[in-house]
Amino acid sequence: MEHVGVEGEAAGAAGTRVVPAGECEREPHPSDSLRTFGAFVQALREHAGLSRTDLGARVQYSKHTVESVELGRRMPDETFVERAEEALGNTGALRKAARHLTRGEAGLAAWFRRWARLEREAVSLCTYECRLVPGLLQSEGYARAVFEGTIPLRTDEELEVQLAARMERQTMMRERPTVPFSFIVEEHVFRRRFGDAEAMRELVDHVLERSAPRNVTLQVVPVEARLHACLDGPLQILETSEGRRLGYSEGQKNGRLISDAKEVTVLCQRYDTLRSQALNPTESRDLLERLRGEL
Repeated sequence: MEHVGVEGEAAGAAGTRVVPAGECEREPHPSDSLRTFGAFVQALREHAGLSRTDLGARVQYSKHTVESVELGRRMPDETFVERAEEALGNTGALRKAARHLTRGEAGLAAWFRRWARLEREAVSLCTYECRLVPGLLQSEGYARAVFEGTIPLRTDEELEVQLAARMERQTMMRERPTVPFSFIVEEHVFRRRFGDAEAMRELVDHVLERSAPRNVTLQVVPVEARLHACLDGPLQILETSEGRRLGYSEGQKNGRLISDAKEVTVLCQRYDTLRSQALNPTESRDLLERLRGEL
């Protein structure tokens, strides 16, 4: 963000000048919260009958900075928030909204970012997958193949950013050894070819390694299993430190955070039922080792 000081050339207000602030430069990946905050600032400004130039003069920031904040392109610093609050009614609304601002996270889909943040603070996490190996268990080669096959195609640079984000996300499993992680995955997911035999063995080895710690449980639903409780699709459930449970489901180009207590209760019931229908952890590891031996 460009901060306007009290000395130098005029930039919106007489006797002020633009001073770059490196930590507040344009956001490379605007977050939903930044866009929402910006729209809020714009609505309050227009309600007050002010132009961007007018607001810039009052908060001592340039017109372009005001525009960037309103479009969600810049993270407003504390000074901007305080001055905008005073200039736009001093109701406390902007201060409260600013507490929930988060930066965009490179490599994560916009609809997944909020869930990814909740994951890092969860006291337990349950995941059911029927499409592909869960992101927290993917080998680097598998993750790369997934991103390379995504439509629309990504540039090499975009692919590397996504891959780095996927691998970084996995670190929370190593860094949080007392948090229970539960995975239930369909057997056919591990049988789907994505590379040569060596790449497939690397994937299985990676999954076995990631699921070895005592706080991680992996269960496989064998192809011989009958129709079960989670046929509506993949789901995730987490518990917060306050004891609240939240759910998440994902489809084509979208994801849904589920907070309604009744809906989450049904998801928990389905997941618990599927646990009894899947192979137990020991049987699941034996199955993966057999699959590895077949490669």
